[in-house]
Amino acid sequence: MVSFTYYVPTKVFFGTDAESHIGSFLKSKGFHKVLLHYGSGSIKKNGLYDKVTAELQQAGIAYVELPGVEPNPKIGLVRCGVELCRKEGVDFLLGVGGGSVSDSCKAIALGLALDIDPWEAVVKNICPEKPFPMGLVLTIAAAGSEMSNSCVITDDEHNLKRGCNHDGNRPLVAFMNPENTLTVPKYQTAAGTVDIMMHTMERYLTADPETPLTDRLAEALLKTVKDCGSRLVEDPKDLQARTDLMWASSLAHNDITGCGRNRTFTAHKIEHDLSGVHDNITHGAGLAVVFPAWVLHEYKKGMKRFCQWAVNIWQANPNQDEDAVIREGVDHMKDYFRSLGMPVTMQELGVAPEEYDSIAELTIAGAGGAIPSYGSKLTKEEIIEIYRLAE
Repeated sequence: MVSFTYYVPTKVFFGTDAESHIGSFLKSKGFHKVLLHYGSGSIKKNGLYDKVTAELQQAGIAYVELPGVEPNPKIGLVRCGVELCRKEGVDFLLGVGGGSVSDSCKAIALGLALDIDPWEAVVKNICPEKPFPMGLVLTIAAAGSEMSNSCVITDDEHNLKRGCNHDGNRPLVAFMNPENTLTVPKYQTAAGTVDIMMHTMERYLTADPETPLTDRLAEALLKTVKDCGSRLVEDPKDLQARTDLMWASSLAHNDITGCGRNRTFTAHKIEHDLSGVHDNITHGAGLAVVFPAWVLHEYKKGMKRFCQWAVNIWQANPNQDEDAVIREGVDHMKDYFRSLGMPVTMQELGVAPEEYDSIAELTIAGAGGAIPSYGSKLTKEEIIEIYRLAE
């Protein structure tokens, strides 16, 4: 028998009219001044900025803006956001974007709620007693940050990418219109598809007691995401696929597919330092390289579990020995990633062998010399072995 706590406080407005609820929701909660946080300005080109600001103006809610969020969001902008919010008397954070914008919002919220440097809040995984309220207008299906308890920030001065996980990171509200994802480029759509899958597979492949219902939920989600990813490679304007992918993104990371399982997110931890050092690496692309190699390194610790994964998710032939089943599953997974246009080797990522030692050192730094993995821990040397399995 398993036990778990499941908590998702986020209110979701989903559909083509999602943005029309922004003003009325914020007004009903008594918010008066918003920080509008976004990226490079693409939301101004596609008209979303005008929709959001019109909603705020109609509701009589003042706002200040902080654009400039980059992929692998930076702690410097987060600190600017904390200072701006204090100066302007902001009482709500509204991110318009994807996972990077959401993570930046979450880190700003931590700095405001805890009254400490936000980097300290992230690396020490400090949860505020009273979280600073925030929400997200989603523009890409990928990170699932709109309902997750996760926040990941980069200190580019020291090439460190670190995350924290606690319920204080969960947004109060998410406005999700699948039409806003129709212009997402193929590569980013593919990387998002991989990221969504990883959020569930890293929960699925853990050394815990059986969780049949959770497993079936996870398998259904993964099969749906696989199908949507393939359809969107063929037709990026497939709105039904965009719709299913957006909802799957939230469900993959709001922890419903992790109930009863003690997730370690080992592949995520390994990838974070690859993209922390190489800022041009898209998170999902890095995971497409790391995760198959992690499976090859770890599967002998849980043959039954990894066989279930290979057969039920990747349609490996069960009528062979377990080792062959799992390896076939890995091959099918890599073939699928290739079909999306994702890299599957370290060379494709642009990471050279002479970098392995220093990047692996970053991963174990502060972790007592090893990071949690499938039923055990991985040392620096084992992380380097995973890199080599991905060559």
